[in-house]
Amino acid sequence: MSSLSRERNRAFIIAGLGTALLIAIFLSPFASSDPDGLDRVAQDHKFDNKAAEDAPARKLPFYNVFEEYAVRGVPEQIATPIAGLIGTLATFGLAWGIGKLVVRNSAPTDDSDYPNPPRE
Repeated sequence: MSSLSRERNRAFIIAGLGTALLIAIFLSPFASSDPDGLDRVAQDHKFDNKAAEDAPARKLPFYNVFEEYAVRGVPEQIATPIAGLIGTLATFGLAWGIGKLVVRNSAPTDDSDYPNPPRE
């Protein structure tokens, strides 16, 4: 991959991450407080009270910190953007890590395909 291609990819990734962070931080406070589709269907069909009280998600380590897309102990006006920031960075980090693993595992084994073989 040429230096120009790397720079373009880097600029594209930074621009995409920046855009996602701006949306997560500045637009999340304007999200609707109405129930989402699944919650609305559960309410309309009167089975919303049958949800498992001991749901598996409640056993996750950070469940209580980010319950209902907010940060516990922080005012709601600040908590929602913080949760959006943390969620966006966590998703980006996970995608980046998986991408690095996939690219590393699918790299050609013959160094002759590279104009300048990578150094380890």
